[in-house]
Amino acid sequence: MNNKKQWISILVVAMSLATAWAVRGQFGHEQGAAWAGAIGGLALVLVSNRKDWYNKMILVALASAIGWGVGGMISYGVVVGYGRADNFVNSFYGLAMLFVIGALFGLLGGGLVGLTLDSTKKNRVKWGSLIAQMTAGGIISYFFLVGQIGIKMTPPRSEAWAICFGAGLAMLWYMAREKRNSAIRVAIFAALGSGFGFAFGNFLQIVGNVLEINFNMWNVMEYSIGFFGGAGMAYGVFSSKWIVEEKAPKKWENNIALFLIVVFIPLIVFRETLAFEYLFRNFKDLQNAENLAKLSTIFSAILMFVMAIFLLWKLNKTTFKKNNVMLIFMLLFSVYIVLSYTLKGLFAGITHLNHHLYLVNLVVVFFLSRKEQPAIFESITDKLIVRRWFIYLAAIVLILAILAFIAVNIHGEIGGSHNRFPVN
Repeated sequence: MNNKKQWISILVVAMSLATAWAVRGQFGHEQGAAWAGAIGGLALVLVSNRKDWYNKMILVALASAIGWGVGGMISYGVVVGYGRADNFVNSFYGLAMLFVIGALFGLLGGGLVGLTLDSTKKNRVKWGSLIAQMTAGGIISYFFLVGQIGIKMTPPRSEAWAICFGAGLAMLWYMAREKRNSAIRVAIFAALGSGFGFAFGNFLQIVGNVLEINFNMWNVMEYSIGFFGGAGMAYGVFSSKWIVEEKAPKKWENNIALFLIVVFIPLIVFRETLAFEYLFRNFKDLQNAENLAKLSTIFSAILMFVMAIFLLWKLNKTTFKKNNVMLIFMLLFSVYIVLSYTLKGLFAGITHLNHHLYLVNLVVVFFLSRKEQPAIFESITDKLIVRRWFIYLAAIVLILAILAFIAVNIHGEIGGSHNRFPVN
């Protein structure tokens, strides 16, 4: 096996989700995470060289958008502050809880992508039943963990992590009963990767602040969770066994999924962050703020409208080729970046270095993904080696403890820090 070439494919997925997740930092919440998740799912299909997956690209993108997007309900601002504490107990708690939160993002995102790839004509995923079970799991988990037992991660903030936790467990239980081992592998590797990435990103943020690096270190943390989460998801997919699906999804399935990706999600993003009222508040300290907000809103609306109409027209079919995957991938990716420029004041002449780096990443991903290279490993499996996953988990916990120890010894009290537990 040519490991180098396989890892290039994994790198493309990692960089795609990382950059999209960093862009998501400008928009936030579930809708921003969903747009980024769709880009990550498309990157996975793009480099896979699986022709049957090209036909499922829109369904994979939607599954990734929903899975990675759901985690956007979790509040983690205060948890980041715990990681910035000047004592080991609270710092380690912060990094550990960021691992849990990041792992929930990856568990749901990777899990739904894995299930979509594993759903074939002969062995379809019972989506209605799965969604009902995940919903029930989320409600039950929140009721018992938060409402009855009183386990709280971020008081007085939202404890929506418990909903995602219960939904994730219900999804894993469904996978186990259905013997969908490959999907389980994707969910676990994505969870380990994104969990580590979130915690490690917080450490990088602390180091950057201590060294007074003139850069958006919050964006570094966001890039980190996307990079390691994308790498974990890609590794789980490319190292697992999958049945070749000879039948393409039905046209109505693709059309509905495409509508949700290119119309519904962008509409929510527009309403929450690009509408005139929001932009006017965002630009209130700038000269001619009202006209600037109007121009930015109109430009964003036109850009989203043109993108949606073009993709709905070009992808109104049932079978796709790699160039179709590249088309929707590059359009969603580039428009997301342009909108982030607009949100931060492009028409006022305001640009930031991290936005320029988004473009650099986009160009690198484009050229790497155009090269024909293997993605699927020669040695693939659907075996679940649970003991090895616990070893990985233990290693990550140890690394986080070391990072927390380093962090508290390189700074005193810094801005944005919080203590979850009293320390004498």
